[in-house]
Amino acid sequence: MKPKHDPLPHGLALLYDPLHNKGTAFSEVERDAYGLRGLLPPHIHTQEEQMARFLQNLRNLADPLEQFVALNALRDRNEALFFRVVCDNVDEIMPLIYTPTVGLACQRFGHIFQRPRGMFLSINDRGHIAEILRNWPRKAEIIVVTDGERILGLGDLGANGMGIPVGKLSLYTACAGVDPAICLPITLDVGTNNETLLNDPYYVGLRRRRVTGAEYDDFIDEFIQAAREVFPDVIIQFEDFANHNAFRLLEKYRDRICTFNDDIQSTASVALAGLLSALKVKGTTLADETFLFLGAGEAATGIADLIVAAMVAKGIDPALARSRCWLVDSKGLVVKSREGLAHQKLPYAHDHAPVGDFLSALKALKPTAIIGVAAVGGAFTPDVLRAMADLNRQPIVFALSNPTSKSECTAEQAYAGTDGRALFACGSPFAPVTINGTTLVPRQGNNSYIFPGLGLGAIACGATRITTEMFLAAADTLAAQVTEADLAQGSLYPPLSNTRDVSARIAVAVAEVAFRQGVASKSRPENLLSLVQEHVYDPCY
Repeated sequence: MKPKHDPLPHGLALLYDPLHNKGTAFSEVERDAYGLRGLLPPHIHTQEEQMARFLQNLRNLADPLEQFVALNALRDRNEALFFRVVCDNVDEIMPLIYTPTVGLACQRFGHIFQRPRGMFLSINDRGHIAEILRNWPRKAEIIVVTDGERILGLGDLGANGMGIPVGKLSLYTACAGVDPAICLPITLDVGTNNETLLNDPYYVGLRRRRVTGAEYDDFIDEFIQAAREVFPDVIIQFEDFANHNAFRLLEKYRDRICTFNDDIQSTASVALAGLLSALKVKGTTLADETFLFLGAGEAATGIADLIVAAMVAKGIDPALARSRCWLVDSKGLVVKSREGLAHQKLPYAHDHAPVGDFLSALKALKPTAIIGVAAVGGAFTPDVLRAMADLNRQPIVFALSNPTSKSECTAEQAYAGTDGRALFACGSPFAPVTINGTTLVPRQGNNSYIFPGLGLGAIACGATRITTEMFLAAADTLAAQVTEADLAQGSLYPPLSNTRDVSARIAVAVAEVAFRQGVASKSRPENLLSLVQEHVYDPCY
């Protein structure tokens, strides 16, 4: 699908419009038609030539942050070329536009700021949110929104967190072909408690402490209502909200509007897919496994909830399914006798004596799988990995925290610590590892396998809700794309270069669920794949 944009502007206005600009690729006919004659050098380049030139310059930059800035600058000039570069070189470019580089980019956001992208809505804009949203020049069909309080594993970055919604929506287009013209990144600036940012002269956000309580909730509610008023069919993805807000906002809105929380639900779906791949290798089922999580926040409880939902869908009793999942937080093993547990932890607070640390919990519970989502770098120590290897012939080790500095262990540590027997997935990219003469290729359990296809499917069928069953279907579909050859080399996910095909399949599966559950606003066509493909953006000129 070619993007359905407004009529083209003329002259310099066209060259400064990234949605329409093709730079030196404008043909002779186009140069005459749009008043470009003399505004461009005479030689006409193909998009392939433009891409080769850009990549040569990009690869001459040694620093990933400089490469991030260069890619952003390209996008500000020529959106189609930017996405062509990403789509044709996804393994190389994705780590530069998203994890791990985006974490540093958010920390340095004010220092590298060049041009605004998306919308910043501040607490000072209360009472005028709908009016401000109407300043956006296009119809938004998907919004990724953050309040910047829990950016990756880096904490409160305030308005600097805008790098995350921008990056996520880039992946919607790169990985699934969602038209960038219908994507809107939004940061809700309610202040920051980060002293470094408050004292940084280049910080782009409000210089005040975070708003909390009723004032915060009223602001969020005004935003939700205004977004639905201005963009009636929009999907709203919550991104990088802190635990104390993420769960309750999801519960508040999930049955009222078309929304989901990426950190809770997409993370769960991609992790479940990786587990399903691991189970193919082991020849077991979810009900045969015992899962021990390092972390008890959005990611951990989201993954546990989806594991339980998957088991229940197979006929397992919910109580039995929950008993297979255990959490370790900063105070130790989450047990029923502990007082003051957060609501999301309660289903996984089982009867057990208190245990103070992760290794002791591992030795006590003898899990078959450990899943790290606490952003504690190096937490899967050699002792932890050796204990897992002693307990299991094929231990499942998922070090899912990112950026790389927060990873619980590297791929090399996981394989070396388990004699090459670990079924390993990671949240940050790691290079292949050769151990005992065998080369193992770890793959990143990246949410970009899930949310772009989910969003594409929801847009294609006009979904009015995002349901748990959609995330289960996405996980099953992703796991089904992992080949025997992938598994033989230790890969629990398909290559990132396959993401467009994988996303299309996930979109079809999501649309299928939407029609079956009666939450699709469009009439069901005979061919769901054709419906999905009608909504796919092509970055080629």
